[in-house]
Amino acid sequence: MGGYQPPFTITNKILVYVSSISEKIGRITATGNLESKPHLRKNNRIKSIHSSLKIEANSLSLGQVRDVINGKLVLGEQKEIQEVKNAYAAYERLPEIDPYSIRQLKEFHGIMTKYLIDGSGEFRRGEEGVFNGDECIFMAPPAQFVPQLMEELFGWMKKAKDSVHPLILSCVFHYEFVFIHPFADGNGRMARLWHTAILSRWKSVFEYIPIESQIEKFQEEYYNAIAQCHVDGASTIFIEFMLAQIDKILDDISVKMSEENENLSELVKNLLEVMEYDVPYTSQALMGKLNLTSREGFRRNYLRPAIELGLIQMTIPEKPSSRNQRYVKR
Repeated sequence: MGGYQPPFTITNKILVYVSSISEKIGRITATGNLESKPHLRKNNRIKSIHSSLKIEANSLSLGQVRDVINGKLVLGEQKEIQEVKNAYAAYERLPEIDPYSIRQLKEFHGIMTKYLIDGSGEFRRGEEGVFNGDECIFMAPPAQFVPQLMEELFGWMKKAKDSVHPLILSCVFHYEFVFIHPFADGNGRMARLWHTAILSRWKSVFEYIPIESQIEKFQEEYYNAIAQCHVDGASTIFIEFMLAQIDKILDDISVKMSEENENLSELVKNLLEVMEYDVPYTSQALMGKLNLTSREGFRRNYLRPAIELGLIQMTIPEKPSSRNQRYVKR
């Protein structure tokens, strides 16, 4: 191929995952369920942002992240609130990203770190390490080499995009980017955003697949895979790890969509459509959203079935008839 070639081996395990993921994403795309469910798309995006920031020690809860995105007042550290605003602004522009452009990488780093750091949108000038909490996994290459290393990585991606499967190419990029650590801060967030951007170019439904939430669940294994690749001098282990996580999150999404389709009456579906996740509603407010007047009909046909299926929970379950009762979509 000529030029820089990141070291990795395409194993049988990788090929099995690529086949499995391709089949699952094909089924999800064919059903059109994500496209037809704006509430599910938005919830997945909020999960992506919350998880990606939580990995970087942002302490805001999923509900608080949702409130920031919805423009509500949230009590918390201003830096953490700004991180949410920045991440949401970046993820909302995912369709605009050319993942093979260094200029756009810097532009989106500027969005992701706006008001947060000096040198936002510029490659680092100092030395950096890759950390899992307080533990240094390895030191990144000296700052003077960053521009050349990034040119080589993006040059390889441009040449390889027609011959290396996007599922593999995105994982290789993710590891190589973390290894180079081109920015003073925000490298993890950018690696995960760009991973999604590469996959979205292949299948647009990946814009709403919360890969970040799966990484956050297995954060220790994520950093262990990165550390092992550093020892091995190749990204093979990381590719296998990331493909396993993508395969698993697609299973979870498929199950969720299948349950919604098979078990829900149209009335329950209508109820879920008007509810935001993690927002407490009174029964009166929900009836208003559904234009209903019969309280008993609402409880019998909408609320009770949704609670029995575990899709909605009461804030005061021990007192179902409490006047302070609220209902939350899970």
